[in-house]
Amino acid sequence: MAATAGVGAAAAFGLPAAPTRAAAPAAGKQAPGFYRYKVGDIEVTVVTDGARVFPLPDDMVSNVKKEEVNKALEAAYMPKDQMTIVFNPVVINTGSKLVLIDTGNGPDAFKQSNGAVGAVPTNLAAAGIDPKQIDMVIISHFHGDHVNGLLTADGQPAYPNAEVTVPAAEWKFWMDDGEMSRAPKGRMEGLFKNNRRVFDPIKSKVTQYEWKKEVAPGVTAIESVGHTPGHTSYVISSGGKSVFVQSDVTNHPALFVRHPDWHLTFDQDAKKAEETRRKVYDMVSAEKMPVHGFHYPFPSVGHVEKDGSGYRYVPANWSPVL
Repeated sequence: MAATAGVGAAAAFGLPAAPTRAAAPAAGKQAPGFYRYKVGDIEVTVVTDGARVFPLPDDMVSNVKKEEVNKALEAAYMPKDQMTIVFNPVVINTGSKLVLIDTGNGPDAFKQSNGAVGAVPTNLAAAGIDPKQIDMVIISHFHGDHVNGLLTADGQPAYPNAEVTVPAAEWKFWMDDGEMSRAPKGRMEGLFKNNRRVFDPIKSKVTQYEWKKEVAPGVTAIESVGHTPGHTSYVISSGGKSVFVQSDVTNHPALFVRHPDWHLTFDQDAKKAEETRRKVYDMVSAEKMPVHGFHYPFPSVGHVEKDGSGYRYVPANWSPVL
């Protein structure tokens, strides 16, 4: 029946009933992943690190049954029993500094995934940005998809001329030997070890910043804890325009924007993360401030508006000019 319906639809629109075969082989890959927009006088370049596709874990949402998660995925026209998580750092050209917020999954992930993730260096090059030009790297929090790209494959600084600045509260937690000794086996223990691996070679380059302070020209750090103890978002402002860089306030928008009360398994303090989500999204929806989400679909910028007991993500229109 499906085949018959397809033939009927093709005939109705005057299309050929059978596909024709191209003379050239299919490309099998996407174009480079970068996208630019302006915030006043500041130029923002979204440089995607790629996307990871994996079977939907039973505990992806810790306080909701897997069947409900699958319903939400299907409602968003996404495959059930499968998660696709994207990663989208940004480069900010303030006019006086070139600033990278978060660094992606790093070279090991690039190798292990055959280029599916860890693609920031590739896409920086496609965007015409040399890592040596980066003046500052701002880190939002110490999860591997945000910090692992600080090092090259041979353990050298990936941004050799950049100051690396991190949230003071985040540094205090992850670099505390007592906290590390109390970390549960498994993921949390691994995060502590990975953060030591990443930051030990570049400690001399690291400075710490406080919330409510301007960490780069036009970039203000905003407390948004819950996902981690020092998790930080940013407001980029210039010429009366602003965008809220929400880091990991939510993960997949089809799940956690629509359902802010759902608890992501990666949130360290799930109740606090939920509280932060509602606080942030009430603010940006009231002010109609655009939002950049690290895990939103590329190019990851749009608006969040209130919708019943949750919210709705509205992607920004693509623009061919800045």
